[in-house]
Amino acid sequence: MDHKKELKEMYKEMKIEAGVFTMTNKQNSKVFVGSFNNLKRLNGFQFMLKTNTHTNKELQTDYNSFGKDAFEIEVVEYLKKKEEGYFDAKKELEKLEQKWVDTLQPFGERGYNS
Repeated sequence: MDHKKELKEMYKEMKIEAGVFTMTNKQNSKVFVGSFNNLKRLNGFQFMLKTNTHTNKELQTDYNSFGKDAFEIEVVEYLKKKEEGYFDAKKELEKLEQKWVDTLQPFGERGYNS
């Protein structure tokens, strides 16, 4: 019983990190830019691709064609939270993602974003 309680405490203390990630197709250099308020959700993102249920059809098609090993996922920036004052994490994460979309321009032949 003590072990279970200890595991619960460890889980509560785990740091939840938000940030922006890219998924790059190493075969054609196309990039997808996305973000999560909890980067652990990347596992679910990858699971959707593996099970052919991702909503981005172009990304899903290339994933099916080229395979998992043709793609590389990288967290490009973590959201830095302010220690004091009001902080709208959702809004700040949207801005951070937009910064990367503007920088990488992942549209058309260059990427999977629309």
